[in-house]
Amino acid sequence: MLFTSSEFLFVFLPLVLTIFFTFARRSKALALTWLSASSLFFYGWSNPGYVCLLIASIAFNYIIGYGMQMTRKRGINSSMLMVVGVTADLCLLGFYKYLFFFSTAVNSLLDTSFSLPNFILPLGISFFTFTQIAFLVDVHRGQVVDLNFGKYFLFVTYFPHLIAGPIIHHKGMMHQFGKPSIFKANWNNFVIGLTLFSIGLAKKLILADTFANFSAPGFLTASLGDVPSAAITWVSVISYTFQIYFDFSGYSDMAVGISRLLGIQLPVNFRSPYKSINIIEFWRRWHMTLSEFLRDYLYISLGGNRLGSSRRYINLILTMMLGGLWHGANSTFLVWGTLNGAYLCINHGWHQISTKFLISKKVPSTAGRFVSVSLTFTAVAIAWIFFRADTIGSALLMFQGFFSNSGFDQWHLTFSATQSIQLGILLVMTLLIVWGLPSPYDWLSAESEGVMMPPARVLEINQKYSLALPIGICILMLASLCAKFGPASISPFLYFQF
Repeated sequence: MLFTSSEFLFVFLPLVLTIFFTFARRSKALALTWLSASSLFFYGWSNPGYVCLLIASIAFNYIIGYGMQMTRKRGINSSMLMVVGVTADLCLLGFYKYLFFFSTAVNSLLDTSFSLPNFILPLGISFFTFTQIAFLVDVHRGQVVDLNFGKYFLFVTYFPHLIAGPIIHHKGMMHQFGKPSIFKANWNNFVIGLTLFSIGLAKKLILADTFANFSAPGFLTASLGDVPSAAITWVSVISYTFQIYFDFSGYSDMAVGISRLLGIQLPVNFRSPYKSINIIEFWRRWHMTLSEFLRDYLYISLGGNRLGSSRRYINLILTMMLGGLWHGANSTFLVWGTLNGAYLCINHGWHQISTKFLISKKVPSTAGRFVSVSLTFTAVAIAWIFFRADTIGSALLMFQGFFSNSGFDQWHLTFSATQSIQLGILLVMTLLIVWGLPSPYDWLSAESEGVMMPPARVLEINQKYSLALPIGICILMLASLCAKFGPASISPFLYFQF
């Protein structure tokens, strides 16, 4: 079920909210049970068969976590149980997501013909697997206290985050399910939630799905083995760069907004990443909870920067390579991750050189910031080509297209005059939104935290914005009309495939 679908907007979400707060008047346990049941229904809407898989994964990880906690209380090391649990989680993920990919690679390398079925990927398997791996590691570190099974079940299945994040942590969520305040409808929460949800809905329906129409032609041409024209290539790459921005930003805003309607605060997951002056800052702003997970549970576990500069760069490359593979079982994701790892190495290397020889770091001037932001944006856009392309070969054809001599020859065959005008208006709007306007978390934040709000920080909202509700309602109406009178089919969120 999509957040943008009529079933969700006008049936599922209103029913969940109404019945949750009705049950909460009589029994908090009943209200939480309703929320868990609703989340299971939400997950099973598209493929009911995988509900049993999700329940089995939750039960297994809870048993392992419970066993680890009992073991720790007896003074026994819980490392072995943690290894068993994490290994099982990775095997489940590997079976559904990577078995076909690796069998194909083996057949190609060894000239064999192993035949394995290509399973339909269970929705959200990467997210609920990483969430539970983090839980097991936190239990091992002694950071988990509350092990109530009902709350743990809701923690994993909670529908606003289940399909495409953010990746949440046990310590940041479990206590919220017991707070008395979430069981009472709160006007301020509705103001905040509706505003964020409306902004996200508009980003997805009006901007991301429209950019999808302009990003597709170039990549489609390349996937068929042809070099797209220069004009089509540039438009496709730039359009996809903004499509994935608004698609994921929209989902993140909607997830946080939906949860806030229930009084439960999810971590911020997306914070104007294209305003970044370097790639390090970009990864602190883009998919913030994934970046935090990769840093805390992979990069630091590999040794981080504790073993010298050379090992630090190796760890960065390995972390981003695995982060790339997490996005999908395709060599293009591996290249994308490796490329971002190389960017990070260059960025850290430059910081070392500048610290050593330039003595001090000054705040960049307006011109310097413009150059830095432009270079970072260009590097990110180049990497997105591999992320979007079906194969490495088609990605290389896109690079050839940048320098194609065909110019605008194919333009009138691909886009009408109306579409060309639409693209121009869309790009102007995008420039204003991406670089001219603050993130909604900036102008709704109660505290002036600057741009680097940690993803685990609870978002507190300044209540002085009394116009937030009517603004949110207006945007919601606009986005809903776009969904109703726009294209016949609305595309799913891009991160649903991961």
